[in-house]
Amino acid sequence: MNRKNASDFDQRALDLYDDYAHGRLTRRDFSQRIAAIATAGVTAEAIIEGLTPNYAWAQQVAPDDARIKTETFEYDSPKGGGKIKGLLARPKKEGTKFPAVLVIHENRGLNPYIADVARRLATDGFLALAPDALSPLGGYPGTDDEGRKMQASRKPAEMLEDFIAAAQTLQSHPLSTGKVGAVGFCYGGGVVNQLAVRIPDVIQAGVPFYGSQPSLEDVPKIKAALLIHYAELDQRINAGWPAFEKALQENKVKHQAFVYPGVNHGFHNDSTPRYDEAAAKLAWERTVAFFKEHLGS
Repeated sequence: MNRKNASDFDQRALDLYDDYAHGRLTRRDFSQRIAAIATAGVTAEAIIEGLTPNYAWAQQVAPDDARIKTETFEYDSPKGGGKIKGLLARPKKEGTKFPAVLVIHENRGLNPYIADVARRLATDGFLALAPDALSPLGGYPGTDDEGRKMQASRKPAEMLEDFIAAAQTLQSHPLSTGKVGAVGFCYGGGVVNQLAVRIPDVIQAGVPFYGSQPSLEDVPKIKAALLIHYAELDQRINAGWPAFEKALQENKVKHQAFVYPGVNHGFHNDSTPRYDEAAAKLAWERTVAFFKEHLGS
């Protein structure tokens, strides 16, 4: 599949894909609506194929990269799914401890893009754990469509407990300094905000990428510093930002927020055409610097 950019698509197609990817449209409805905007010589299926993730594009750090060590890691989540598996990645350096970062996936389980994000963090000096909330159902199934269906079948409150348990596990891990941050994308961005509310004494730094905001009455509970990334064209998520920003300011929560111009929800995910290289690189540079500032390096 030749790589396409967001500019290769009608913005209506990108918006419809966002609705489909987040379960607001069925595959059938998505296909029908795409067909209605397809131009001469371009079929609906061609548009869908072009929008489908290609995880070969997302690998920036190979699983066997000599700079890092990775392993399948299992931890207990007694209030959630029981036993949860994930990817644990760290620098290869022995005899030292590392600041820890929890990596929280989108609404489709631990796919190769999220696993690569964990490895990227390891190359920058962090102990990174990327749990798979689909573990109780057998784990990420290999396709996002199936992963999305599986994740939708889990109870949201139990999944949140899985990530709370993961953060607590990182805090006490023998290779961790005890300083814990969290980064998440889409669904995972919303979870970062929830963790900042639910376990304020564990999460010291949070980076939600285009994540839903917490309840405003919960904002006073936040102790973590937040670095918040939004996409200008992501009207659905951005609608909640003004009220969230006001609550953060009123409660003197340390935060920075950036709205990246001309980009779509999912702009950091380099497996789809919504990826924007310039915005993604800048947001990631800011993210790594933020974690080093608040967690150490």
